[in-house]
This record gives sequence, C-alpha cells and structure tokens, in this order.
Amino acid sequence: MAGGWARDGAVSEQIEASISDELARLKSRPAPVGESLTHCADCEEPIPEPRRKAIPGVKLCIECQQDRDSAYSARGGINRRGSKDSQLK
Repeated sequence: MAGGWARDGAVSEQIEASISDELARLKSRPAPVGESLTHCADCEEPIPEPRRKAIPGVKLCIECQQDRDSAYSARGGINRRGSKDSQLK
C-alpha cells in the first residue's frame, strides 16, 4: 500500500532496486586469482585445504577474512531513492 503521491508498489520497487544495486556492487568486486597461500597473509595461521580448493587464490584465513569483510567502510553518494525524510536525517 502506497501513501501520499506514491503509486502502489513504489516502496517494493525501491527496496528491490536497492537490493539489486548492492548485489551488482558485490559481484563487481575482484575475485582472488593465482596460487592460494598455505598460510594466512595477516596472521600466519594455516589456511585449511578445503578453503584453498574452494576459493582459488585465497590469501587469508576465515577469521581474518571475516574481520576484513566486517570492517566499516563508508560509501559516499546521495540516496537518490530515499524519501525526503531519509535525506533530512
């Protein structure tokens, strides 16, 4: 149900478009290439064989990769899909 001047389904379309944009951004990230390391480049712990086979070119152990993935990275830009309320905050 849309409210105000928005047509029916506008909110769902906005959410789906935001999800599509984020998926496209994640897919555009470069994948590891080359020979996998046997030990983590950050902490020197051994990288398990199944991980090296699953992800060719892996350089980090699971823990270090999770730390790097969860690190905050501010993305700039304007929220062009947001409502006026979200832009005023």
